[in-house]
Amino acid sequence: MRKKNLNQSLSKRLSFIYKEKFNEGLISEIFDLLDKYPFPTLKEKTSKWSEKDIILITYGDSIVQNKQKPLHTLNLFLKTYLNKAISTIHILPFFPYSSDDGFSVIDYYKINPDLGNWSDIEKIGIDNKLMFDLVINHISAKSDWFKKFLDNKSPEKNYFIVEDAEKDLSMVTRPRNSPLLTPFNTASGKKYVWTTFSADQIDLNFSSQKLFLTMLDVLLFYISKGAKIIRLDAIAFLWKEVGTTCLHLPETHEITKVFRDIFDYIDPELVLLTETNVPNKENLSYFGDGDEANMVYQFSLPPLLLYSLFSGNAFYFNKWAAALPEPDKECTFFNFTASHDGIGVRPLEGLIPENKKEKLYTSITDIGGKISTKTNSDGSQSAYELNITYFDAMKKSLSGGEEWQQQRFICSQTIMMAFKGIPAFYIHSLLATKNNYTGFNKTKRARTLNRKKWNYDEITQKLSSNTHHKIVLNELIRRIKIRKQHPAFHPESKQHWLNIKDEFIAFKRESDQEDILCISNVTNSHQTLDLSSTNPAEDILSEEKFGRGYIAISLKPYETIWLKAEHNSFFF
Repeated sequence: MRKKNLNQSLSKRLSFIYKEKFNEGLISEIFDLLDKYPFPTLKEKTSKWSEKDIILITYGDSIVQNKQKPLHTLNLFLKTYLNKAISTIHILPFFPYSSDDGFSVIDYYKINPDLGNWSDIEKIGIDNKLMFDLVINHISAKSDWFKKFLDNKSPEKNYFIVEDAEKDLSMVTRPRNSPLLTPFNTASGKKYVWTTFSADQIDLNFSSQKLFLTMLDVLLFYISKGAKIIRLDAIAFLWKEVGTTCLHLPETHEITKVFRDIFDYIDPELVLLTETNVPNKENLSYFGDGDEANMVYQFSLPPLLLYSLFSGNAFYFNKWAAALPEPDKECTFFNFTASHDGIGVRPLEGLIPENKKEKLYTSITDIGGKISTKTNSDGSQSAYELNITYFDAMKKSLSGGEEWQQQRFICSQTIMMAFKGIPAFYIHSLLATKNNYTGFNKTKRARTLNRKKWNYDEITQKLSSNTHHKIVLNELIRRIKIRKQHPAFHPESKQHWLNIKDEFIAFKRESDQEDILCISNVTNSHQTLDLSSTNPAEDILSEEKFGRGYIAISLKPYETIWLKAEHNSFFF
C-alpha cells in the first residue's frame, strides 16, 4: 500500500513538472534507485524531534590541528567541550570543491581528502545525528559532469542550461553581482551557460529527467551514509523559465515535495530542510500544505533579533513573531542567529522601515563589519547581507555600551533557543568568535570575517582560562542542558506571544505538563514587570523560586528568565 501511494503521488507531481515529456518509466527508475540502497526496515512512526534536539553548524575544518585531519579534530572537540549538549552536527559541504568554501562541489560522492574520509564522518555519527548539504542548484565548473558537457558527451550535455545571450533576462532575481550567463568554449562552439552564483558554479538543468534521477541518487547516497537531515542549498533558484524571476517557481516547490514523499517512504525520522534566504512570506511558502519541507530556516529571526538588541526596542520583532503561522504537524522552524554566511537582510523586507535598517547597517560598518550587496532588476544595488560574527554584531547599540556586548550576545542566543522550533548554533557563536580580519585580508571576501579556522591548541588554551570564549561557551551549554529537560520546549509545543512592552521579548511555551514564560529585557537598563501565577513558579535559569499569586519581576540589562509553573498558571 505504501509503495502504491508513493507511486500515485510521484505520478501526479512528476507529470506536473515535466508535462508532456513525462512518462511512467521515470517512476520505475526512481524505485530502482530506492532498491539500490540498503535502507533499514521501516520503523514504527515516531516523532521526528524533541526538546533534546540541538544542532551545531560547522565547517569540517573550523578547528584544525597540525598533523591531524580536521574531521578527526572536530570530533575530538565535540567530545571534549560539548559533552553531548548537541544532538545533531551539520557539517557544511565536505566534498572536493573549487570555490565558495565548499559550495562549488566537484564530486558529490567523495570527501575532500584534506578533511578526512567517510570513516571520519561515520565516527562523528556515532554520538550525533548528522546533517548534510545537498548543493542542489549548481556544481563546480571543474566537475567531471561539466567537463563532459564541454565535450558534448551524453547525458551530461543536457545537465546544464544554455541560453541565448541576447535574451532579456532582467526579470531574473540575482543574489550576486556577477553575470547571469557565462561563455564557455565547447566541442560544438561557444555557449552561454546559466551561472546564478558565480562563473565557477554552473546551474543544473532540472528540466532534464536524467539529471533529476542523478541528483536523487546523490540524495539517497547521503541518507545511506547516515544523514538524518538534508539541507537543500539555494533550492529557491532551482527551476528556470525565461520571462519569470526564476525564484520559487511551481516546479521548484513540486520537486521539493517529491523529495519529501520519498523521505516519508524511506524513514519517518528523516527531515527535509529548505534554505531560502528570502523575505518572510516567501520563506514560509516552503512548508507547502504540510507536504513540502519539514523545516524551514527562520531567516527573519537573526536580523530582527539583532535590530531589537541594537535599538533596545522589540516592537518590530514582537509584531513579526506574533503573526507567525503555526506550522503543520511534522513541520517546524530551524532557528538560528548565525551561520557560515552573513546575516541576511532580505528577510527584513516589509518588517522594518528603511531608515531604521540604514541605522543598523551604519552601525555594523562602524564596528568593522561589511555590507554585501545584490543587483536589482533595474541595475541598482541593495544590501543583501551583513558580514560580521554575531558576537561582534553585539558590540554596539543605539545607546552605546560596548561593556554590555557579552550580555547582549547571551541574551540573543537564549531567545533563539527558546523560540518554537529547533535551535541551531554556529560554532563561532558557541565560541564567541570575533571578526576574522586576518582571513579577510588574505581572501578579500567579506564572508571570511565569519569563517575563522581556529587552531585546536589556541582555542583550548582560551577555553581553559578566564576569557569571554570560556564564559560564553559554558553559559550557553548550561542553558542548553536546562532547555533539554523541559517538554515546553518541544518543537511542537505551543507558542503564545505576549505583547507586554517594547522593552521586552516575551512569549509562553506551553506543553500538557508545564508552561514556561520566556521573558528577555532587550535594553541596557533595568526593567520591571508584574504578573500572577495560580501555582508556585521557578526561574529555571537562576533557580529563583516564587510563591503563587503576585510576582514582581525585575530584569537586569539583557537578562532573560524562563519562568516555569504548571500548565495554565500564568496571567497578567
